[in-house]
Amino acid sequence: MRTSRIVGVGRYLPERIVTNHDLAQIMDTSDEWIQERTGIRERRFFELGKDTTANMGTRAARMALENAGLTPQDVDFIVFATLSPDYDFPGSGVLVQRELEVPTIGALDIRTQCTGFVYGLSIADQFIKTGMYNTVLVIGSEIHSSGLDMTTRGRGVSVLFGDGAGAAVLQATDEPNRGILSTHLHSEGKYAEELAVIDPGSSRAVPRTQTRMIEEGTIFPVMNGNHVFKHASTRFPEVIKEALAANNQQPTDIDLLIPHQANLRISQMVQKLLGLKSDQVFNNIQRYGNTTAASIPIAMSEAWEQGKIKENDLVCLAAFGSGFTWASALIRW
Repeated sequence: MRTSRIVGVGRYLPERIVTNHDLAQIMDTSDEWIQERTGIRERRFFELGKDTTANMGTRAARMALENAGLTPQDVDFIVFATLSPDYDFPGSGVLVQRELEVPTIGALDIRTQCTGFVYGLSIADQFIKTGMYNTVLVIGSEIHSSGLDMTTRGRGVSVLFGDGAGAAVLQATDEPNRGILSTHLHSEGKYAEELAVIDPGSSRAVPRTQTRMIEEGTIFPVMNGNHVFKHASTRFPEVIKEALAANNQQPTDIDLLIPHQANLRISQMVQKLLGLKSDQVFNNIQRYGNTTAASIPIAMSEAWEQGKIKENDLVCLAAFGSGFTWASALIRW
């Protein structure tokens, strides 16, 4: 049976490191406050004139292709996940296609925020399983720092996020019980406004960009932190167990769980609920913050590079975020 397998992973992180102490200089917060609630110590911010959402994704993609022993010309299709595109339109996927210089292949942008990479992985998996494409590039890339309220008013959200990109190359394989075993996607839109950027929206007063939106802060992310934490703590283990049950596996069978890097406290809670050991869960939010669609492929790239993902390992990816959306993928590496 034809399945899809991850054959290369890559990442790109901007050079600029912003610590909690740096943030404490511009808003009423502290390193202790941030670490206690999130586990984050530092994050990366993009460099104006050097980094874009698309070119960071391209750099991560080139690394993934090199690790796979492939070239851009081997790619049949691009799936690009982001909530922070370079333009309102067109999407950033076509910009990657241009930068990679691969002629006229399709490029699809998706917006499911923190679950974007897992959703993208599922889309790529289906394209390969049906025989439509043989090699698909899945990218998650984000520049949050230019869209955050970097004041005391916005500290509850702004201290969480960082910039970066990650990528994976999927290829068709006929090896039995290898590759992506299953993916599981969910949403619950009744909570959409609990974690959102409301303006400028197409259904607002004309023109879309107004002084009022800036003054009222509706152009910045808003989050009901307690509500998000409660739902994430429920949905994370739920969707992981769903993936395991679909493949007749148990939590103890997982070699490595790579959760979306939203909050270290959520990851630790999930680890405890599933009875996993510390070496079964990979976290790097301490150094990068929440990079939304980029967080899982960045973590996957680091884990693979550090030898924590090996051939035949059972790897589980799981994410929860704005929408609300949540998703998982179970992979036999």
